[in-house]
Amino acid sequence: MSTVQDASSVSSLSSAGTTSTAKETEDRFLTLLVAQMKNQDPLDPLDNAEVTSQMAQLSTVQGIEDMNATLDALAASMGVNQMAQAANLIGSAVLVPGDSISPAELENVMGFDLSRPADKVTVDIFDATGGAVRSLDLGPREDGVNLMAWDGLTSSGTAAPDGAYTFRINATQGGEQVDSTALHLGLVNSVSQNSQGVQINLANSESVTYADIRQIF
Repeated sequence: MSTVQDASSVSSLSSAGTTSTAKETEDRFLTLLVAQMKNQDPLDPLDNAEVTSQMAQLSTVQGIEDMNATLDALAASMGVNQMAQAANLIGSAVLVPGDSISPAELENVMGFDLSRPADKVTVDIFDATGGAVRSLDLGPREDGVNLMAWDGLTSSGTAAPDGAYTFRINATQGGEQVDSTALHLGLVNSVSQNSQGVQINLANSESVTYADIRQIF
């Protein structure tokens, strides 16, 4: 028995061409259907159920394309709104993932995000060569974002020289490790947008996404 050209085959033709549209897909399908109806074997005509099924497939393809277009428009609108919100952050300090720290003012703030409460938290600070500078015992801390400032002193009580330092969080609860994310402070210089979405550009040439921001000051 003759069958109608599968609508899914027609849709694959549409997706292959970047300029194809849902209307062009529909026109191709209907052209094939009319041609088959004109040239069908009178003794073996097209199956009405098969025609109905293929028309339903075509409608599904069109519905999906319409939904994708709507989602694209929604995503574009959200991107514009997020860009406007991000622009308001210029000049503000934000807490974002990172382990860099410095004795300098505004660069001496460090934070961490705990997945659950910890009964013991320590912070180890290292210089640019990886040498240990100081270890701080913070005691118990609650889950979520925690903040503290380094006084810029080494373990011997002397002032640490200006430069780039890093810190590492070690958190435990009942002797078991607690997952943590190191956070540092950055000053927002500008915002931009690329294929990954809205980017927050910080003063230290670091870029983070809008979703990376844990706290705004």
